[in-house]
Amino acid sequence: MIRTQVYLPKVLYNEVQLVAQGEKKARAAVIRELLEQGIAQKKKQRTAGEALLELARLGKRLNLKGPKDLSINHDKYYEEI
Repeated sequence: MIRTQVYLPKVLYNEVQLVAQGEKKARAAVIRELLEQGIAQKKKQRTAGEALLELARLGKRLNLKGPKDLSINHDKYYEEI
């Protein structure tokens, strides 16, 4: 493991302390677990661009077609929604 130092606000430090006492774990273990969970959650989040690319791939896989003039008349089609 690599040792690092992090400054925590007192309120957050107290919360970590309470969790550690409640779970009978070291504060460091609680902090590591919370960091792992937070990083895993961040990795699951997609950007808007990634979501659009995934949507385009899905449309291609399902062989969906849009109007041929969509890029020119997108406002017209948007108003119909």
